[in-house]
Amino acid sequence: MSTMNTVGRPTTPNTVETKPATLTGGRGLLQDEALIFEGDGWGKTGVDLPEPKTDGGDLGDLVRRDPIGLPGLSEPEAMRHYVRLSQKNHAIDLAIYPLGSCTMKHNPRLNEKMARIPGFSDIHPLQPVSTVQGALELMDRLAHWLKTLTGMPAVALSPKAGAHGELCGLMAIRAAHEASGQHETRRKVLVPTSAHGTNPATAAFVGYSVVEVAQTDDGRVDVADLASKLGDDVAAIMVTNPNTCGLFERDILEISRLTHEAGAYFYCDGANFNAIVGRVRPGDLGVDAMHINLHKTFSTPHGGGGPGAGPVVLSEALAPFAPAPWVVSDGDDFKLLERAEEDAEQAFGRLCAFQGQMGMYVRALSYMMSHGADGLRQVAEDAVLNANYIKARLQDLMSPAFPDGPCMHEALFDDEWLKGTEITTLDFAKAMIDEGFHPMTMYFPLVVHGAMLIEPTETESKAELDRFIEAMRALATAAKAGDVDRFKGAPFHAPMKRLDETRAARQPVLRWTAPEGSNLAAE
Repeated sequence: MSTMNTVGRPTTPNTVETKPATLTGGRGLLQDEALIFEGDGWGKTGVDLPEPKTDGGDLGDLVRRDPIGLPGLSEPEAMRHYVRLSQKNHAIDLAIYPLGSCTMKHNPRLNEKMARIPGFSDIHPLQPVSTVQGALELMDRLAHWLKTLTGMPAVALSPKAGAHGELCGLMAIRAAHEASGQHETRRKVLVPTSAHGTNPATAAFVGYSVVEVAQTDDGRVDVADLASKLGDDVAAIMVTNPNTCGLFERDILEISRLTHEAGAYFYCDGANFNAIVGRVRPGDLGVDAMHINLHKTFSTPHGGGGPGAGPVVLSEALAPFAPAPWVVSDGDDFKLLERAEEDAEQAFGRLCAFQGQMGMYVRALSYMMSHGADGLRQVAEDAVLNANYIKARLQDLMSPAFPDGPCMHEALFDDEWLKGTEITTLDFAKAMIDEGFHPMTMYFPLVVHGAMLIEPTETESKAELDRFIEAMRALATAAKAGDVDRFKGAPFHAPMKRLDETRAARQPVLRWTAPEGSNLAAE
């Protein structure tokens, strides 16, 4: 006899654990797939190549004499291998990605189409400037809108990601202090506990000592503590706004005033700009430098280390120190100012060999132009609305870390509601995998015990939010009812079971080795 589960679909009383294991390792439509090196393609090739016209004799001892060590696959075999692997991963095209502080949103196919237009996708950074006028015009147009949206007079496009943008901003700040003769005395950077974790790391990397600023009970910068630590030895503060607790810093104008009064610069981490884009201009808040993650606010795909882009907008005080290259126009043509020491005497140098991530520029501008000013404003409004909807729907079963007032783009819960259940945040997250959802961000920010940080983004519909919420409510109800086994062994239904994550991080196996005694090992 069938029953109905919590999301209204028929299910049978017997669980997967009571059903016989399959004989092949596959489960229904999910195929069991070995590593590509474990196949039988070692004696073949999937492509015919013409015989080389030269014998390679001029290469001397650089000519390869041993097998290349790669399996050969036909096109169907290669396609099936990677499709099968893709079915083992969660994807934004499959369901909501609730990771907080990561902004995994839908990437419009229009953006992808634009990025593949010849002239954007196939250009080379060493081409003559006369042959890439369209690309330079696009960079100039993107820079214009980034400056317009932030109310800042200058932007450096070349940083490759958020942390790279932080590096750019702090190097500009250091250059400004060097120009004024204060670098040797201003050696501290103040970082609130609610900032992104890369902020103190970046400050240390640039050579500053990091001083932590406390937060208030409602999750915001403790202005009194900040004021007590500001002085003529402080180079800058680094404030994430909205912060990592998903809250807007209501005292941001006072923070800016105190910082500038002390002769320091205000660096704002703009990773969460999607919560305020079109609504608030950081330049109006007194920000001197802020990176913008194009791969977060403006939808370009990211994950797995890249590709990313983190342009940095700069105030009038820091604009002269922006790194090369700069795109400039004389009214007819565009050109790149490449040499900092010649074209921009105060620029601190270069951050990367060329001009940045062209594909990300195209996608971001496509996103901006397809939305328009009103659409970008709606991005922020919908991101905040969705996060508050999740918070409102779950707060009777789960405990919001900061229950008073609305949140911004992400809802943050702690593990207070799990006390007495023997279930941890990690257990709960693993059980989410069994329900078909990627876990939220766990144990971050560190200032919240057992943190569960959920960011739905503006691209999720109410129907998808409700599907996610009902799953979370069902799991929370099961946890409170004492169904410990459901959580402690989870995930039961994923291709891979729970790993020893500490050992996996400290002793990763990064190279495949053929089993001893096999023909492959002999080769």
